[in-house]
Amino acid sequence: MKNRIVAALALIASSSLHAQTPAPTSVQTPTPAPVAPPAIPDMSTATPIVGNWNYASTSDGSEAVFLNSTAQPQVILHCARATRRVTISKPATGAAPFLSIWTSAQTRNMPASYNPATARISADFTSSDSLLDAIAFSRGRIGIGISGEPLLAVPAWAEAARVIEDCRA
Repeated sequence: MKNRIVAALALIASSSLHAQTPAPTSVQTPTPAPVAPPAIPDMSTATPIVGNWNYASTSDGSEAVFLNSTAQPQVILHCARATRRVTISKPATGAAPFLSIWTSAQTRNMPASYNPATARISADFTSSDSLLDAIAFSRGRIGIGISGEPLLAVPAWAEAARVIEDCRA
């Protein structure tokens, strides 16, 4: 009699464990791994390229453009006053997931978007972003680059800071 009770309890226990085991689900496709941002190299000893920053008011805010020695735009900072956003752009031949920014105080990889009409890759910032302060007060140079390419070192002049302040006013 005891053996029958023990056998019945064992059967109940095994069936309840089986009931708790989830049924196999359909085959799921694995989600792709996110793209890791590239490491940003130290630019503290990099020599900025030759060129000039130009500042101009625009219909929606202001803009600072760094032109190289052949007057080709290399970096563009644009303030849209209505939205209080600063966009940093760089000429590019195609899309890339990140715009890398180096300053003497801070570095960051920002998600980027590509505009084929302007052939620029850009990243947007709120006017209160701490990286904009780091750009305005960077010592000697700012490094800006696209994922997979070397950073471009440009001089840190007042024009970039002026655009940033225009968006905060």
